[in-house]
Amino acid sequence: MSQASNESIPERTAHASAQGLQRHVIRNRVSFLEQKIPAYASVLGIVGLLLLWEIICRLGLVPPLFLPAPTLILSDGWEMLSSGELHENILASLSRIIVGYGIGAVSGILIGLILGFSRWADAVLSPVVYSIYPIPKIALLPLIILWLGIGEAPKFTMIALGVFFPVVINTFSGVKNVDPIWIKAAVTFGSSHLNVIRKVILPGALPMIFAGLKLAAGTSLLLLVSAEMIAAQQGIGSMILHYGNLMITTKLMVGVLLLSLLGLLFNRGLQWLERKLLPWK
Repeated sequence: MSQASNESIPERTAHASAQGLQRHVIRNRVSFLEQKIPAYASVLGIVGLLLLWEIICRLGLVPPLFLPAPTLILSDGWEMLSSGELHENILASLSRIIVGYGIGAVSGILIGLILGFSRWADAVLSPVVYSIYPIPKIALLPLIILWLGIGEAPKFTMIALGVFFPVVINTFSGVKNVDPIWIKAAVTFGSSHLNVIRKVILPGALPMIFAGLKLAAGTSLLLLVSAEMIAAQQGIGSMILHYGNLMITTKLMVGVLLLSLLGLLFNRGLQWLERKLLPWK
């Protein structure tokens, strides 16, 4: 009996060592996944790209007319900012995108929630949404101008349409993908329908809603520029078209970089709001 017991000691020791090694590996992997990234890491890629761009231009590998150096673009951008030209165009574009994005996002979330909660609304409205969604919204701009005239209304409408469809589809999908077990558990514990919607369905759908909002941010910038190039006297899109016709590439690139910056700020703002509303994520 003692012999059998003595023979099992090395086996138990080896097994315990293997378990300890496995726990150590898992702990290291978790700590690797949870480690904090320094704040400066977010700008390393952008700084590296700008440096490479500057080097290529300084070496004369690309003619300045086709691709001016970032330093030349910044110099012209500062000149445009000092003269007030850049300020006016930025304010015009920001006012359009804020209004259009706000209208499209709010209406998209509301309609998406209605489609998700009501089978009748789903049956009646979903075919309409999915049939209009694939249409390129810029193709509707001449018709919208014909209906609403030349002014700010067509631009607001274009941006709102581009935002509405990604948001409504993602909101609808988010509501439908909420785990039914959560809803049944809430009902079992006596929650009212309003509380189930407010405390279970909406929090469960928020990740998909934010995915739609982020997707719509890029679409809104695209439609903003398209609308301003066709029917606007001021705005970043109009400025890009103007300097493109004059072949002043540095000032054209100022507008392009501004759009890139706006897209980055949009994305960061939505990420910040998502962290605030979804702390568990």
